[in-house]
Amino acid sequence: MRKPLIAGNWKMNGSKASVTTLLEGVVGGMQDLSNVDVAVCVPFPYLEQSERMLKGSAVALGAQNLCTESGGAFTGEVSASMLLDFGCHVVICGHSERREYYGEDDAIVAAKIAQAVSAGLRPIFCVGETLEQRQQGETDAVIAGQVDGVIERIGIEIFRKVEIAYEPVWAIGTGMTATPEQAQDVHAFIRARIAALDPEIAAGIRILYGGSMKPGNASELLAQPDLDGGLIGGASLDATDFLAICRAGEQSVASAR
Repeated sequence: MRKPLIAGNWKMNGSKASVTTLLEGVVGGMQDLSNVDVAVCVPFPYLEQSERMLKGSAVALGAQNLCTESGGAFTGEVSASMLLDFGCHVVICGHSERREYYGEDDAIVAAKIAQAVSAGLRPIFCVGETLEQRQQGETDAVIAGQVDGVIERIGIEIFRKVEIAYEPVWAIGTGMTATPEQAQDVHAFIRARIAALDPEIAAGIRILYGGSMKPGNASELLAQPDLDGGLIGGASLDATDFLAICRAGEQSVASAR
């Protein structure tokens, strides 16, 4: 069975004071969790503080973005090696907000994934459709295009070291959530898409759900056979809520045994 991963995406939120409170709460509540992997993807300015606070804990540190290049004259960018220098283990690539607001296309996302894996980071590769695309019955085509757009550029083998997050754009920050059945359908589609190229990779890859997962719906979502965790936005900013989702991930393992 694939061990669930619950990863918090803080987005552009936080202060030194709030980071202290949040991480103290998360780390303090992790003692009874052993069958779920947990990570927090923090804004760049809080990497040093978070690294220090997470040292020796079971919570992995992650970042929300990285540069397509390994270094050089790229003002304002952050490289994979810099993230490693601060103890990062994971990094989000291709989040819908990066695609929509900053024009990141499949080529850019593929380059970022390649940089991350080459440096030893584990990318969380995001895919998802808009509400209009879903209403027009284009979900599978959109997801297939995003997955294929990366595989065609960097190959399937790299996916042994990648997590995928399905994030329906219409359910991010809106309070709307895909039903467990809707989420399972897309997760199964993604896994089948990869299985057509490499069944072994498809069986092992973790596919997270990233659309307004909360304590109230986490258990039902994580009970689906192809949901292997969550990429958590707003609920990751509250230690109690985030830990409740982590416990739902832990429980999903126990229920599957």
